Amino acid sequence: TSWSRQKDGLDINYMASNQASLQDEQSRHCKFLSYMFYQAVRDHKPVWMLEDMRTMEYFYWEENASLRTYSPSEALLYAVVHNHLPYAQYLLSHFPEEALKVPGEHFCYCPSSAPHLAMAVTYDRRDILGLIIKIAHKLPSLNSYINRTGCFHLEDGKTPLHLACELLRSETVLILLGNGASPRIEDSKGLTPLDVILEQMWDSKVNVASKKLCLDYLLLFMPSPQFKMRKVLQDHPDHWTALLGEDKFNTLVGNTPASLYLQAMQTILQSLPPSHFPKSIQELPIPQALKPLPSYGKKLQTKNVVNVFP
Repeated sequence: TSWSRQKDGLDINYMASNQASLQDEQSRHCKFLSYMFYQAVRDHKPVWMLEDMRTMEYFYWEENASLRTYSPSEALLYAVVHNHLPYAQYLLSHFPEEALKVPGEHFCYCPSSAPHLAMAVTYDRRDILGLIIKIAHKLPSLNSYINRTGCFHLEDGKTPLHLACELLRSETVLILLGNGASPRIEDSKGLTPLDVILEQMWDSKVNVASKKLCLDYLLLFMPSPQFKMRKVLQDHPDHWTALLGEDKFNTLVGNTPASLYLQAMQTILQSLPPSHFPKSIQELPIPQALKPLPSYGKKLQTKNVVNVFP
């Protein structure tokens, strides 16, 4: 009858409305739980608690998809951002390959990028940076991990070394170089990390000491440097000579070869395995003051060391 058809239609509409309401409520619930996990990492909650939360199967509600958990990769990003070292250690030791995979669609990263490494550089998480690099050295699948470039549409194809130079994190620059980061890779604008530093020196006189230190570290690992800013140096010799000193300026523009010390160090550093940094540099039979070491490497040598150059 007409009434029964009308009743059936009302029932279907009610069920559809009820289902939509249920989905909305579930979606709000999942977003709340997702925020709880983020907040728990931020507040440095114990690892066991974070893992219990991470593996609960109701963190995301997506159309035409089932609920799922946070991946180790996504959890590691949160650990890096909030400097939760014990949680980063746990994720990297228990899920080394999964933790360093590019995160899912909830994060915008190109498949060939290294977001965890880039994030560790950006937020200056050197302890976690060291853990990530150590794992990357051990896994054949991550052989070129340290030299991966970021998204071209978001990060201009910068490597972690580009980022470290941009942020003037001189110690991070040294750590990356010592562990095999290439100073010759160009970003989407054709700039090497050396160009990044020289551009900053050209644009501003702020933080000159940090810029010079980054430059010195790059030159140690970069024999016969090729870079885009050379023309700017050649066109303004007085400015750059005053800023860099005559010897360094002439070396950069190709007027004279590098000093014997720099050439010797470049040759030595090229022969050292990146996976043994900084131990391989600590063991060099040269004065301690001449060894390019990050602060954590220097701490290991504080006992029984005679300062040759007071």
